Amino acid sequence: YNQLSGTVPSWAKDSQLNLVTNNFVADSSSNSVLPTGWGCLQRNTPCFLGSPQSSSFAVDSGSRRPVSGSDNSFYESDDASLGPASFYVTGAQTWGVSNVGRFMDAQNGSYIIYSSRQFLNTLDTELFRNARMSPSSLRYFGIGLENGNYTVTLQFAEFDFPDGQSWKSTGRRVFDIYVQGVRKEQNFDIRKTAGGKSYTAVRKQYIVPVTKNFLEIHLFWAGKGTCCIPTQGYYGPAISALSATPNFTPTVRNAAAKKNGSKTGMIVGVIVGLAVLGLVAFAAIFVWRQKKRKLSLEQEELYSIVGRPNVLSYGELRSATDNFSPDNLLGQGGYGSVYKVGSSHTFSLEFSVKFSIWK
Repeated sequence: YNQLSGTVPSWAKDSQLNLVTNNFVADSSSNSVLPTGWGCLQRNTPCFLGSPQSSSFAVDSGSRRPVSGSDNSFYESDDASLGPASFYVTGAQTWGVSNVGRFMDAQNGSYIIYSSRQFLNTLDTELFRNARMSPSSLRYFGIGLENGNYTVTLQFAEFDFPDGQSWKSTGRRVFDIYVQGVRKEQNFDIRKTAGGKSYTAVRKQYIVPVTKNFLEIHLFWAGKGTCCIPTQGYYGPAISALSATPNFTPTVRNAAAKKNGSKTGMIVGVIVGLAVLGLVAFAAIFVWRQKKRKLSLEQEELYSIVGRPNVLSYGELRSATDNFSPDNLLGQGGYGSVYKVGSSHTFSLEFSVKFSIWK
């Protein structure tokens, strides 16, 4: 963040460096050894300068899956594994996140925190299940945004300071909020803003200009508040979700709408395909039933001429011939054996010939 300039040194591939918001330029080797999208986070040469790609974005910090909010925003997941000096840019290069700092005296300092509790003062408790926490500096970037005024909404909730009268409830998280380089909040305390309650959603909104197709949200710990309550290394800025929506009629769609549009096209294609398949199946069943009805009518017409045959079950035939006794065998023909009926059985047999007429 020191506005360094020049080319990226060759040893950068062997080090964990956070190169964002400087003025580095790419050479033939830089793009092959550095994380994807690093060039989009340089101060003077952001991506899509003068050619916007989207008009909004929304992020569910620390979440592993996207969430549709009650504000009609589609919050993309942010579960990137960030360390003391690292950053991440989405594959579509619409937003990025950067972290700087190592938790003091913490054996396993967590940069993502989670709670299964229900959160108050919100219709979107799922947005607050996870939060991204930083020991020093946490920044989110909107990349390739259409220029104009935007409403930036930041959503917070305190996690592990209990509301009771225990020593853990004395913990304080205090940090500053900057948007587009302008400090919007100094000594911001999530729990204090929520009326002294944890697990309660807090929203902060700011109207800010985007002039170079680039938006920066910076949450900064200035060394205030507690460091070790309820555990070692529990301090610094934390955020649950954020979004940026235009205060103007955009000429480009946001990335989520493009993605949903492609999914909608695929879904429509599947539905149309299923509809056509259903119509074909219905037509086949209709033709089969018509053919079956025609055969039934032809059979009834034949029966009216030669009479309806008596149909005997195998059990009746077996009983009438004394289980096909050799004593009742009359002889054999080309279609099998011929038996006489026993004296105790009387049958009136009629024979008919079935003709198959080919047209």
